[in-house]
Amino acid sequence: MMFVEQFKEGQRVIGADGGHVGTVDGLSGQLLKLKKNDPESGGIHHYLDIALVVGVEGDIIKLIVPAAEAKQRWSEAAE
Repeated sequence: MMFVEQFKEGQRVIGADGGHVGTVDGLSGQLLKLKKNDPESGGIHHYLDIALVVGVEGDIIKLIVPAAEAKQRWSEAAE
């Protein structure tokens, strides 16, 4: 994935619609680990497949799907 070297802790993850999905905690294999203290997280780490990333602009990671769909796709454990 061409964006992997650009992923950094603290970056915001947003959906294609501009909606907030989470904040990067780190990378776990092919999954973005999102911080559990982010307001959208419900106090749980969530993981998203990096294949959903369409671009990185500064401190923002943009996804190819809207925020609501990204939240439906996230998992609570690194698979």
